[in-house]
Amino acid sequence: MTDRESLRRLLLERSVKRGSFVLASGQQSSYYIDCRLATMSAEGMGLVGRMGWEAIQRMGWRPAAIGGLTMGADPVAYAIAAASFGSAAPVDAFSVRKEAKDHGTGRLIEGNLKPGDAVVVVEDVITSGGSAMKALAAVEEAGGKVLGVLAVVDREEGGRAVLETDGRRVVTLTTASDLGLGKL
Repeated sequence: MTDRESLRRLLLERSVKRGSFVLASGQQSSYYIDCRLATMSAEGMGLVGRMGWEAIQRMGWRPAAIGGLTMGADPVAYAIAAASFGSAAPVDAFSVRKEAKDHGTGRLIEGNLKPGDAVVVVEDVITSGGSAMKALAAVEEAGGKVLGVLAVVDREEGGRAVLETDGRRVVTLTTASDLGLGKL
């Protein structure tokens, strides 16, 4: 079984739920993809790390750091950073908070991101593109130079087009169609 087939199986077994759901975008859907159930598993970390690192290399991106909006992006970023270890250009990870802390350093971004760093923003699931856009804005405000966006799943609900219309390069590991899921 290929990594792609294994990821598909894992997502269908652990992450895809049927029913009536309201998505982060506010849209109603007959299915929900809770990617964290797959990306936080030992198998999922290995698959997503390996597949994500390979996708970054295929795109020709040379990031210093990788991360996105907590909490869905966190295991994806950490797995890819771990998979890059031992390569000629290992990548560090960071997390973008939904809002800045109101205590301590008051940071919006935690982890390894410095002004001027080349960055890949990650998402677990792209629906409307809103979460990725929020992370992109925070990274650029902090001085990061975004190379592109990597997502585990594209729901094919227009989010990828929103990001690409904004001039972003997007790569995904799988899609709702690949998982046999219909629109909303």
